[in-house]
Amino acid sequence: MKRFTLSLLAGLCMGLGAAATAADAPPVKIGILTDMSGTYASMGGVGSVAAAKLAIEDCLKADCKGMTIDLVSADNQNKADVGAAKAREWFDRDGVTAIADLTNSAVALAVQGIAKEKDKVVMFSGPATTGLTNDNCSPVGFHWMFDVYSQSVGGVKAMVDKGGKSWFFITVDYAFGHSLEKGAANMVKELGGNVVGAVRHPLNVPDFASYLLQAQSSGAQVVALANGGADVVNAIKQAREFGIVEGGQRLASLLIFLSDLRALGLDNAQGLTYVDGFYWDFDDQTRAWSDRFAQAFDGLKPTMTQAGVYSSVLHYLKAVAASGSVEGHAVAEKMRGIPIEDPIMRNASIRPDGRVIHDMYLYEVKKPGESTGEWDLSKLVATIPAADAFQPLSESTCPLVKKS
Repeated sequence: MKRFTLSLLAGLCMGLGAAATAADAPPVKIGILTDMSGTYASMGGVGSVAAAKLAIEDCLKADCKGMTIDLVSADNQNKADVGAAKAREWFDRDGVTAIADLTNSAVALAVQGIAKEKDKVVMFSGPATTGLTNDNCSPVGFHWMFDVYSQSVGGVKAMVDKGGKSWFFITVDYAFGHSLEKGAANMVKELGGNVVGAVRHPLNVPDFASYLLQAQSSGAQVVALANGGADVVNAIKQAREFGIVEGGQRLASLLIFLSDLRALGLDNAQGLTYVDGFYWDFDDQTRAWSDRFAQAFDGLKPTMTQAGVYSSVLHYLKAVAASGSVEGHAVAEKMRGIPIEDPIMRNASIRPDGRVIHDMYLYEVKKPGESTGEWDLSKLVATIPAADAFQPLSESTCPLVKKS
């Protein structure tokens, strides 16, 4: 476990009022529980820790002047039992007041229940399952960046609009993949298409040959990849080798990150459409923040998950400063009451089910000749407004919604 501490002396160049209130807040300890070494490490991992450090630094310069803030991190190994054990250890023994990132849906669902039991805030920017804001919702749980619904709305619609009516899914075999496939398949059917088949693969499998052969033989117009991280990179590379696209089928990735696109290269990724909640080159604010991130993290641009960690941690810290408390229910109430203002998300707000809604974006990967540099990988196709990008609140099965 790694630790990082930042603090400013309360009496140093401070006035009264808001700064003094922040200085009176109890010590804060944030845990970044992420995949440090597995298939999702490049979209979260050490980069998520770097993003959290930036959030702490920024809050200490403003809303959090005078606060003492500690940051710890650990590898969840993409195992629910490992993540749950670490969360309990942090809450019970180490004084962690909130956990962020999580990356893996199975881990996230396990930690959600523990955080609710312990009255600790938990913020998810890496997992995709909508279960976090439906049956397994929590008054102290916040799903920050994306989910399977947000990834389905724009990406599936774009493919169906282009004539992709029949679909075959290659799905990673655990909660994240199942949920992603289900959400996308439902959207395909709603739009008048049909699902002709699906196959599931283990997490972090190197060889996709048998799965791709089944997809080819299905005759589906669209081969959809309901996986992520190294799995999606390997699947796309091998799909090119198998001539999936050359054979007339379209390849769709339901969840892909900037780090994945860079690993693939434009020769392999060109023409892919995908939905993202953050792209470094969106506007002046995202470019400026991404430059800061790159300076702090080996010259790498941030992924949607890493940007979400920054946004969630910053908002949490502002809520602690405003409430003067680290008690989960008190901070969560303040998080819902103050606006989300940062360089990361546009038109953002928090719903009663814990879903943070914000604008999402449909991108298309550029052809090699269109790119002007190493990180110039995608072009904006359309903006999906916050109100349309996520599951309607009327469809939520979250008990908190029924009571509200």
